[in-house]
Amino acid sequence: MSRFRSPVLIPILVAVNANLGVDQELHTYRRAAKSYIPRLLGTRWMACLGMACLLALSGCTTVKVKLGWRVYLAKTPIASIEATLPKGPGLAPGEKSPLVVAVTQPDGKVLETEGAGHGKVLWKDLTVTPNVVTVNQKGVVSLPHDPRKSEGKVGHVTITVASHPDLRAELDIPVRYNYAFTSNFSGGSGSSGMNGSDGMAGSSGSMGSNDPNNPSAGGNGGNGTDGSNGGDGGSGGDAPPVQVRVALRSGSHPLLQVSVSAAGKQKLYLVDPQGGSLTVRADGGPGGSGGRGGRGGQGGSGGMGTPSGSSGMSGSDGRSGMDGSPGRGGSITVTYDPQAKPFLAAIRLSNKGGAPPAFKEEPVAPLW
Repeated sequence: MSRFRSPVLIPILVAVNANLGVDQELHTYRRAAKSYIPRLLGTRWMACLGMACLLALSGCTTVKVKLGWRVYLAKTPIASIEATLPKGPGLAPGEKSPLVVAVTQPDGKVLETEGAGHGKVLWKDLTVTPNVVTVNQKGVVSLPHDPRKSEGKVGHVTITVASHPDLRAELDIPVRYNYAFTSNFSGGSGSSGMNGSDGMAGSSGSMGSNDPNNPSAGGNGGNGTDGSNGGDGGSGGDAPPVQVRVALRSGSHPLLQVSVSAAGKQKLYLVDPQGGSLTVRADGGPGGSGGRGGRGGQGGSGGMGTPSGSSGMSGSDGRSGMDGSPGRGGSITVTYDPQAKPFLAAIRLSNKGGAPPAFKEEPVAPLW
């Protein structure tokens, strides 16, 4: 057993015991040793086994804690706690950003959360209470796509630790609109063609004789069969007609209210023309790629003899399929209020394969 407890296996055995939740670890280890270890001891396969086991078990929280990769906050002294958004202080509607929480111990050592913080603190040890924004179990903060749900509000999260009820962190998350929004109604991609099947190899020729007293010719090898042709790719999908309406929300910092409608769906945006933009796409979908032609089968080798047989001819490769044609771009019509005209550069349009976009200037009431 002393040999079984090698430096490579010690963390693995601890991890296995933690993962299985058993008390009699030696009994488990002996059974594993009898089944798997004898043929591997003393070989470099032991190191490979150790790495494979660690990788297989790394998803278990208990294992990560025992190996020192994570910590339980209930067993960790904490002096303070704070939260940050490493990608910036604000979020735009529809945007996501990781949240990082740092806890400082009495000795000044700082521990950060797993995930974007690349730290040891488990998200499940924290309680995150969001307002306006939402936060998932991995600490990713998101703002609803619909700007009406967050306009005029400030997102907020409160982080507490159940095992340390005297500590909490507060973080305001401003809503920003100087963001590159995208509204995509492009057609779908065409399906890829099927690959052709490879041809069959020819059979080898029969063996003859090289005996000078009784020579015989070797048989000819069989010809390989041709590979089949690849299938053609499918055509890309057509984009639907798109209607864009633009109104101005005036004030000391004017914003554009934008409605994009197509295929029975409507999407709303609030765009800051000073640094923000909205790209509306109604491109035709790309055609699918043609399938690869099958390879011709190799000719069979001639049999040995006097004389030797001829090798068979290889089959021809199949033709690759043709790529599908792209779909048609959808028409885009932009109706904008006269007050919004100075800011139209913030609205960008793309409808490859379609007619040029049309613009109409007329009064547009506030969209909400």
